[in-house]
Amino acid sequence: MMYGTFRPFRAADFQVKFATQTWEKRGAARLRHEVFCDEQGLFAGDDRDCIDDIAIPIVAVSLLGLLADDVVGTVRIHEAEPGLWWGSRLAVAEDYRKVGALGAALIRLAVSSAHARGCTRFLAHVQAQNALLFRRLHWKMVEEKELHGRPHVLMQADLAHYPPILDAETGFHAQPRRAA
Repeated sequence: MMYGTFRPFRAADFQVKFATQTWEKRGAARLRHEVFCDEQGLFAGDDRDCIDDIAIPIVAVSLLGLLADDVVGTVRIHEAEPGLWWGSRLAVAEDYRKVGALGAALIRLAVSSAHARGCTRFLAHVQAQNALLFRRLHWKMVEEKELHGRPHVLMQADLAHYPPILDAETGFHAQPRRAA
């Protein structure tokens, strides 16, 4: 007989990449709905908007060995005008928020892939409680504002800290540190 509690299994390896497969895009949409509609209540019903028609979805996919298992993080990027790119809808699955740097890895691919596509300015509206993370990742605050009834900060990435990543469809392998 076994005694005690066991932690649920959490993958330790991730691929951060553009969502190129249908299941990845569906997983990103599911995760966004869970975080922004169900958990945070920012949107009633669905968080999709007209940006989704032009945005590039990015995902963090958990890996079991060499096999992709599930979308555990997502963000989207789009070019609003030549050189001006935006990131939005950054979400990490609740069970993976304490794993480590998944949010930072998604932000890195978002900005670096836009940089490779001619980005000269990268902006995001960040929920106020997440502004410190972005500041640590070389973003500066532009202005404070309220969006969807919550405090947000308009922030701008320092592109000097985000060298271009040309192969965002493949992205990169991430092994975030485990929280104690």
